[in-house]
Amino acid sequence: MSDQQHEVIVRPARAADLGGLVACSSALFAEDAGKRDPSVNVGWPREFGPERFAAGIDDPFRVLLVADCGGQVVGHLAGAVAEGSAMRPARVATLVSMYVQPDHRRGGLGARLVGQFTAWAKEVGAEQAEVTAYSSNADAIRFYERNGFASQSVTLRTSL
Repeated sequence: MSDQQHEVIVRPARAADLGGLVACSSALFAEDAGKRDPSVNVGWPREFGPERFAAGIDDPFRVLLVADCGGQVVGHLAGAVAEGSAMRPARVATLVSMYVQPDHRRGGLGARLVGQFTAWAKEVGAEQAEVTAYSSNADAIRFYERNGFASQSVTLRTSL
């Protein structure tokens, strides 16, 4: 049976998924930051990803989801929740990274990942959820807007 014939299941990540998580994160870095931000270390996922993902599997303040198609990781979502501060007292869940392999896009898988993220965020008491996207990544911005996010601020940067 080909991958396209398998149902894609969104589930919490397990230790056995670390290789797939690193591969998806590497693809995300190459496809997104690697094309948009020369200050990003595109080798980060391979160098630091295994340890970072392993630590996130059982961390109650982080969520790590995989899109599993016949035992293969074809996408992921990583998120975290942080307590508010005196200046900004709301507990906020941050969607840290998300990637879906190109062959599995445009079928609602990304929306399913975001849906599980927002459900988790509510479960852990977050009052708000946020995500950051490169301003030049119009597809990502449209995707997140379709999934309930709205632009709140813009970061401007210059090279020194």
